[in-house]
Amino acid sequence: MVLRVTFFVLMALGLVGFATVAWVTLRSPPPVQVVAAIQAVTPVAAAAPVPKVAVAGRALAAGTLLRPEDIEGKAVDADVAKGAISADGRDALRLLAGSMVRRAMAAGQPIRADDVMKPTDHGFMAAALHPGKRAVTIGVDASSGVAGLVWPGDRVDLILTQTLTDPALPPGSRVAADTILSNARVIAIDQQLMQGAAPAGGDSQARTVTLEVTGDQAQRVSVAMRLGRLSLSVRASDVSSGDPSADGGGSVYARDVSSALGGDAPVVTVKLIRVYQGAGEAKEYKY
Repeated sequence: MVLRVTFFVLMALGLVGFATVAWVTLRSPPPVQVVAAIQAVTPVAAAAPVPKVAVAGRALAAGTLLRPEDIEGKAVDADVAKGAISADGRDALRLLAGSMVRRAMAAGQPIRADDVMKPTDHGFMAAALHPGKRAVTIGVDASSGVAGLVWPGDRVDLILTQTLTDPALPPGSRVAADTILSNARVIAIDQQLMQGAAPAGGDSQARTVTLEVTGDQAQRVSVAMRLGRLSLSVRASDVSSGDPSADGGGSVYARDVSSALGGDAPVVTVKLIRVYQGAGEAKEYKY
């Protein structure tokens, strides 16, 4: 009987000890390695990216040709970004330069694809011209094209510089400059530069500039291209209207620029002596 009681007591103590160990084990924190493993496999919710879109940098009127300073990148809510042109990427905003605004836009308003007409779109040139105007294209180089600093929408003067070959003219009158057009609006600068991207090969220099003129002025430019060298002069940005008529104040000659050519050609007096020798033979000496 005593043995049986002792056996049951030992069994009870063993069960109590086992239960105590199990309880302590369950209450203790897991080892560091286990915690790290659990954290490694537990997915962490990533913050939703905020979309960045192109917005108007200032109030834009319908028909405006976008310049780089007219466009900004702005982070907006996802619902506002729907349909707007993305500004992500290094050249995203430059790709809009030269595009025409179809409708008036307020400063900070997101720009959507249907808000602009890109230079590659069919009918862009005709849509960009004001009623009754024409487009005329001239060739330019690094210096005559203002070193690539002109953008569609800028206002420029067109200057003709020519060399006159009449030998009867004094040196100070043989080189002259005239303003052919004044306050002409730039419609396009090549095709690739209107899109804000450099041509293939990395050469970003413009080759042609297209101006908005009247029919008569287009004829003047056509003649000027045969007479001499054409160059552009950028006007102030606050000039937004006006007819591109010549207002350069007349011709400027070489004598007006260089005082060394200010006077007419010096008058050279040549004296002649004729010496007769023998039977009517004569020699002339000039000094």
